[in-house]
Amino acid sequence: MTERFVKHATFVVERIYAASPARVYQAWSDANSKAKWFSKPEIFDFRVGGREYSSGGPPEGPVFTYDAYYQEIVPEERIVYSYSLDSDDIRMSVSITTVELIPTEGGTRLVFTEQGAFFDGHDSPEIREHGTNEMLDTLGKSLE
Repeated sequence: MTERFVKHATFVVERIYAASPARVYQAWSDANSKAKWFSKPEIFDFRVGGREYSSGGPPEGPVFTYDAYYQEIVPEERIVYSYSLDSDDIRMSVSITTVELIPTEGGTRLVFTEQGAFFDGHDSPEIREHGTNEMLDTLGKSLE
C-alpha cells in the first residue's frame, strides 16, 4: 500500500532587478514576454479568474502539467495565483503564489511567496524553491 501524506510549506524568494515595476510586470503579464523565461503556455488569459496552462517535458521523460488561475492582479504591484503541478497523471502539488513588485531606486524588488501542499513525496518544498530561484534568475536575464 502506498503511503499518503502532505507536506505543507511556505518559502520566500527575493530578487532585485534593474528594471521598472512596469517592465517586470509586463514580463509576467504578456504571453510572449513570459515565454522567454517560463514554459510557453497553451492557454494564457491574464486577468482575475483567467487561466494559464502549459504541458510538456523532455522527449524521454514525464509530461509536466502546470495549471494556474489568477486570483488577484494589481497592475505593476501584485499578482496572486493558485496552481497545480502534475507529472504525467500524478498530482505533485497545489500552491498559492504571491508576486509583489516593489519600486526601488533604479529598479524593482520582487518578493515571491509560495505556500504549497506537496503530495506523497512526489515533490518537495526544497526542490520547488530551488527551481523558483533558477526561474527568477532566468527572468532577470530576460530583463537585461
